[in-house]
Amino acid sequence: MRKQFVFGVVAAIAVAILPTVSAQTASADTNWATCGDITACGGMDALVAEAQKEGALNLTTILRNWADYGDALDSFKAAFGINIADDNPNGSSAYEINLIKTAPAATQPDVVDIGASHIVDTADSTGVSIFAPYKVQTWNDIPATWKDSTGLWFGNYSGQIVIGYNAKDKVAPKSFKDLLNPAFKHSVGIAGDPTGAQESLMTVLAASVANGGSLDNVTPGVNYFHKLKLAGNLSSAPATAASVVSGQTKAWTDWSFNAPGVAAQAAKAGTTLKYVFPSDAAVTGTPYIFGINKNAPHPASARLWVEFMMSEKKGLLAKDLDGQDPYNLQQGTEKGSTLFNSLMGGQNIFRLGGAAPILGSVMASHKLLVPAPNVILGTSGATAVPTIAQQLAAVAVLKTAWPKI
Repeated sequence: MRKQFVFGVVAAIAVAILPTVSAQTASADTNWATCGDITACGGMDALVAEAQKEGALNLTTILRNWADYGDALDSFKAAFGINIADDNPNGSSAYEINLIKTAPAATQPDVVDIGASHIVDTADSTGVSIFAPYKVQTWNDIPATWKDSTGLWFGNYSGQIVIGYNAKDKVAPKSFKDLLNPAFKHSVGIAGDPTGAQESLMTVLAASVANGGSLDNVTPGVNYFHKLKLAGNLSSAPATAASVVSGQTKAWTDWSFNAPGVAAQAAKAGTTLKYVFPSDAAVTGTPYIFGINKNAPHPASARLWVEFMMSEKKGLLAKDLDGQDPYNLQQGTEKGSTLFNSLMGGQNIFRLGGAAPILGSVMASHKLLVPAPNVILGTSGATAVPTIAQQLAAVAVLKTAWPKI
């Protein structure tokens, strides 16, 4: 998965209502496609009721192993009884944006989760944002750098580039240099094309740092992958959880927040994976970004989803729920707001997956953070974070250079 700010930051870098259980309800003429915060949507009870009426949520490019999205998907569905469609779990940020711009209305994603370097692409042919402004309840806790002032988009979580490998292999790579070892012939993988996939872009920037370049000069990273390809080590196929578990991919770069989920999936298949912070490049990505499609086919569900994923609460996951909640909500015997407040918030779910939630520092100060997994060897050290300008400059070079590696 996974993806000059045109909307303000670049310069600096339901109808079912439950009146008996809610003091605040949506009016009959509530426009769910334009309500810009929970108050304008009539309150959480009204938002939950309308989302239940819609009964569906369209997502795209959401891997279950990615930052523990599996728990998020399962908990949202179990709590609210809303079916979730994910058309292409292995897509890229570029794919997500293109889907909003080109897919039939009913099949467009309601919400996308894209790499920050792709914000510049989120305007339509007339220069208008493809996103609808919406400010979640935790809006004030989001750093100003990582949110559009009008609510068009906002950051959610981030991670660091790590190297994974199969524990049974004789060679244990600890650096980008180690991936040139002949032991990894035809089996070193990355997520995909770095001009479209945020993770791959960060991988090439990390490789640049590891090979005498910098975040301002991606060419050494391009040259490194050219060398890796000439050595016969670079796999022709993207690294996926399936290719890793099968052994087709013996060593790969990944986000730190994918390590726990993929390692757990591999363990079920009898394979032990290990991950390491590369000794020659400590690079952390900028936060991924949520944006609600302004033409979302399920606008209430879209807003409920981002409220859930940006929630700071400790609470219940799908396995902790009794299965009656969607029915009780429909019958009016349980408040949507009460159920929402009982759930494990998405920020803590990201934390469970090994990601750094964007609201983490605030949550830590309020003692709301759950324990993070510890499955990566070594220490991350001081990490470099490429700016949006550095990322866009790298993409400009890669559009010409990457096809030639």
